[in-house]
Amino acid sequence: MEKPPMSDATETPETGALRHVPLIAILLVAIVGAFTLRDYLSFDALAEHREALIAFRDAHYLLTALGFMAVYILIVAFSLPGATIATLTGGFLFGLFPGALLNITGATIGATAIFLAARWGMGAKLAAKMDASGGMAGHLKDAIRENELSVLFLIRLVPAVPFVVANIIPALVGVSLSRFVFTTFFGIIPGGVVYTWVGAGLGEVFARGETPNLGIIFEPQILGPILGLCALAALPIVIKAIRRKKDI
Repeated sequence: MEKPPMSDATETPETGALRHVPLIAILLVAIVGAFTLRDYLSFDALAEHREALIAFRDAHYLLTALGFMAVYILIVAFSLPGATIATLTGGFLFGLFPGALLNITGATIGATAIFLAARWGMGAKLAAKMDASGGMAGHLKDAIRENELSVLFLIRLVPAVPFVVANIIPALVGVSLSRFVFTTFFGIIPGGVVYTWVGAGLGEVFARGETPNLGIIFEPQILGPILGLCALAALPIVIKAIRRKKDI
């Protein structure tokens, strides 16, 4: 007879500890990477090695594309420094397309790895505690559940929300994997396309001996459409709030 799956109530200390291994590994690698990789995943390093990267890309295009996406996934999954530089590199090596597709796909896969690690490590227990506790924590979870898609899109579209935070919070409130992947992929498209576009123009930036304008996403012509998408994502929340007031 097949044994039923082990519940949290019957979980042994050993299996409980194993649940935290992925999160601990991510944290340790992130700390080590912050000190050891900062000089390697930088704009100066890209400028220094740009000719070698272009030569390798021209000789092995498919291998370069796959290798680049694998590195991008690792950078995001382990919260290593250099995600912005990696996005610029995608545009520099592969242009706006397929550079944007490689960047967005790599970021989505890396984000999903963090999401799964957080959910497996503490998401289920924390979600149950939030349900039982009520108060602000319970209301927060209820609010996200009630407007799940809108909230998930908003935390992706708003540039002020740190990427790693937007990966972990959904895991802690019980968001499904499919909705997380869907909103992550489509929610990061605007920002991903902007920075890939900046990266695609790095050849001219290098020729002038300058550095790229990474604050371009906050300029009115870029930020305006993104805020418009944020307003569109928030519209269902506003409509529900208005209807609720009318029913009172």
